[in-house]
Parts: sequence; C-alpha cells; structure tokens
Amino acid sequence: MHKGIFITGTDTGVGKTYATAGLLNAMKKMGITSCPMKPVETGCDIQKGKLIPQDAITLINASGVSEPLDIINPYRFRHPLAPSVAAEMEKIAIKKQKIFSAYRYLLNKYDITIVEGAGGIMTPVYKKYLFRDLIKDLGLPVIIVSRPVLGTINHTLLTIEAARSRKINIHGIIINHAGRIKKGTAERTNPEIIEYLGRVPILGVVPYSQNPASPLTEKIFIRIAEKILSCL
Repeated sequence: MHKGIFITGTDTGVGKTYATAGLLNAMKKMGITSCPMKPVETGCDIQKGKLIPQDAITLINASGVSEPLDIINPYRFRHPLAPSVAAEMEKIAIKKQKIFSAYRYLLNKYDITIVEGAGGIMTPVYKKYLFRDLIKDLGLPVIIVSRPVLGTINHTLLTIEAARSRKINIHGIIINHAGRIKKGTAERTNPEIIEYLGRVPILGVVPYSQNPASPLTEKIFIRIAEKILSCL
C-alpha cells in the first residue's frame, strides 16, 4: 500500500496527538502496518540533558514501532512556541530535506505513514515555510482535527480554505472532545453545519476519554480508519 496522510488541527491543543494515536492503534488492530511521524515538536521537557518529545513518544507507543526517534521526530525544541520561533531562539536551522528524507524512509517501509503537524495548518515550520507548504511538498492528503465547541465552525472552515487554496486534498474531519464539556446546541449542530458548508465529510465524533485505545474510542477510531483507508 505505502500511503501517507497528514493530521492537522484547527489550532493547538485540539487533540491531534490523541486522534493520531487512536488511528495508529486502530490500524494495528486491523492488521495494517502503520508508523507515525512528528516532523517537529516544541515544548519538550529535558530529562538527563536530553529533549523528550512526549507527543512523538506517545505515537510510537500507540503504533508499537521500533524506529529511531530521530527518524520519527527529526526536530525537537525546548520552547513551547511555533517551530520557526523555537528554532530561531535555540539557534537550530530546520532543513526540509531532512524531513523529506525521514518521511520517504518510513513511507517505503509501512502500509500507512501518519504525519502529525504542530499547531495548525498555517503554523510556520521555518521562516515563511508553513505546515501547509510541507503538506503540499510531501503530496499528502489531510485529516483535520476540530473541536466540538462554539467557534469551531469558523476555525474549521478557515482551515479547509487554507488547504484548498494550495489544492491540498482533504479526506475528512475528526471532531474530538479534548475535555469534559456539557453538550449544548453548538456541540449538537456543529458537525452537520461544518459538513454542509465545508463540503468535507465528518469522519467521526470522538467522545472525551483519556485513553484512545479504550473499548468505546477504539471502535470509533476503527470506523474512522476504515473511512480513511477507503480514500487512499
């Protein structure tokens, strides 16, 4: 198969890593070899003098792969900022060819490579090079992770338009409950409105859970994974 997808979000903290881990676990259960890639991670803790990319490690654990961390996560930074800003502060030059090389290695080895961005689609990787540019250069379709709450229609439609302006294929939207909330009218109606206005399918609505591999969420992510695979 040897296909790739890119997971982006409407903004930071929307649950991209949670959704990516859920998809990796689901594909593993389905017998599909899948591997994560987190090209850049910021806000890493320091342990024994080394930067620890917690998101990348979470994804590795969900997938069960044993690839070198520097392949799955080529760049990591201490400051919890946009990659371009963190890289400048820490005096590290991000080179896209290093990301491309790592991606090609994983792509040729696994059925599915799931690449997770940082922040949103318009977040700068370095200088004026945005994640939108990286997605386009890698030739990947995107899955958008969105919030269920008030305001998400605007954020999601803007993300859709940003992708379409570069002719990036959007396979669908995952609406993720990243925290416990009381469902109101916005939460009940947002998915239908986003699907109608954005002309993009809602792949699934994921309820709040701390574990994407719990019985309920695992079933939801398997259904979402089946829909994604049907598009690849």
